Amino acid sequence: MKVTGLIAALLASVLTVQAQAQAKAPAKAKKLPVDTIRQGLATFDDRSIVRAAPPVLIKNATVMTVTKGTLTNTDLLLRGGKIAQIGKNLVAPAGATTIDATGKFVTPGIIDPHSHSMADGGINEGSRSVTSMVRVRDIMNPTAVVIYRELAGGVTTINLLHGSANTIGGQNAVIKLKWGRPADEMLFPGAPPGIKFALGENVTQKNNTPVVVAGQAPAPRRYPQSRMGQEEIIRDAFTRALDYKAEWDDYRARQAKGEKDLVAPRRDLELEPLVEILEGKRMVHSHSYRADEMLMLLELADEFHFHVQTLQHGLEGYKIASEIAAHNTGLSTFADSWGYKIEAYDAIAYNVAILMRHGVVATVNSDDDGRARRLNIDAAKMMRFGGLTEDEALRTVTINGAIQLGIDKRVGSLETGKDADVVIWTGDPLSVYSRVETTLIDGEVFFDRQQDLAMRDQMAKERADLEKEDALMNPRTGRGGGTGGNPAAPANPGPKENR
Repeated sequence: MKVTGLIAALLASVLTVQAQAQAKAPAKAKKLPVDTIRQGLATFDDRSIVRAAPPVLIKNATVMTVTKGTLTNTDLLLRGGKIAQIGKNLVAPAGATTIDATGKFVTPGIIDPHSHSMADGGINEGSRSVTSMVRVRDIMNPTAVVIYRELAGGVTTINLLHGSANTIGGQNAVIKLKWGRPADEMLFPGAPPGIKFALGENVTQKNNTPVVVAGQAPAPRRYPQSRMGQEEIIRDAFTRALDYKAEWDDYRARQAKGEKDLVAPRRDLELEPLVEILEGKRMVHSHSYRADEMLMLLELADEFHFHVQTLQHGLEGYKIASEIAAHNTGLSTFADSWGYKIEAYDAIAYNVAILMRHGVVATVNSDDDGRARRLNIDAAKMMRFGGLTEDEALRTVTINGAIQLGIDKRVGSLETGKDADVVIWTGDPLSVYSRVETTLIDGEVFFDRQQDLAMRDQMAKERADLEKEDALMNPRTGRGGGTGGNPAAPANPGPKENR
């Protein structure tokens, strides 16, 4: 009876919390007006929610706007989730929180154009060569601790991508790292949709070790197994997409003429995203390393009249910088990671600088949860390798990423009217000695170092109390307390390989 009563009490508590959360939940955001952005792409409404944040006044900071130079002893007023004012001697409105940033630096939030953080359940649907129907937004894990860690590194926006196992992979999601919020609230409102393509060794599975099971025939290898096969896969997919588009165009034209008893074509969830690419409504982000395969994709895009928004990794991009620039295609790469497979051997540290000098919108990305926490340092390396200016180096992790994702009217620089995605640093963000003090998204604080330090002490005390309680209630399993604890380990555990 006691157990039943406890379960009933817990259930009642959960229902009460759910009811309170529903009562406090903000109203669903109204549909955003369609806006035209880079390459003529239309923004897509989604279920994202932006909460009203109280005003914040940041005083006396060194403000690195990225696009309009660096301003000393300058204030920022954040109101309604936007940057309301930038200037000197600003007055805090009623109810505002004032942050004294004397001696500190303020930058836009860092943007990571290539991330797999918070993807739960695997990032590859590798069973087929074309998986354009799958969506990474369906496997977002809003409780992933890497979100908090990246906020502590000043990252506010990521491009969550499908993996690189397929020639044409799954659909991406642009995310604001609102730690502690539901997944739907993290989706970037109005960000243009994209899709992941991939070329090279990951697709051909050149480095995969086949699984051999005794008594069973080996699993058949998936097509394609060569770079020429990858080109054929893309050409075949877009040929089918053109036919599919023609069917729907004909149906809609006949429908507009008033014809009756028409039967709509069968929907194809694999081809619909490819039609959106052909119509300029979905961005292509393509994993690629070698210059020849990048040129192949750009020429194939010319053939089918679609645009490649970014080349991802692109370690040999410097070899074809002029051609990439001519296609108005961006490139997102590593600062200094190469040599880990054959197609990554011919890389140089000056890749980003050469691309930028040729007019390519270039960025530095992480493709890794650990590197994502230190993108400011990767940006600083670009000053050493290629002689970028401070503003140019910061562009590689801020406004250039926003341009590549089609969200540069909203984020990427500190300008009046843009989203209040702001980071406060203890010093120059391009210094290894600086760290993040506070990270705000839409004017709300999602990381604060002082609060973090206080929480560490609180959690250490809570853990100690729980361990003490556990020792008293369960003496046989307690940690160090009580009688009859865990049996002692054998004096000689034996050789390591036999443990």
